[in-house]
Amino acid sequence: MKEYKVTIYQEGMLGSLLLGASKVDPVRFTAFLNKNAKEGWRVITMEKDIRRMLLLWRREAYVVIMEREA
Repeated sequence: MKEYKVTIYQEGMLGSLLLGASKVDPVRFTAFLNKNAKEGWRVITMEKDIRRMLLLWRREAYVVIMEREA
């Protein structure tokens, strides 16, 4: 039997407020994925999403779907 986890990974609001847009830091995103992998999670799929913040700023996010054996 498998269990699933859906999470949204995004950077903090500070980059968006200062720069007008915030992109995902690949080093932090890698650490996030590796942390979940150590817990047995495996990424099945992910989708990039640009999220609006306070109507003026944008920030990049990823919707990540993972699975592992229950």
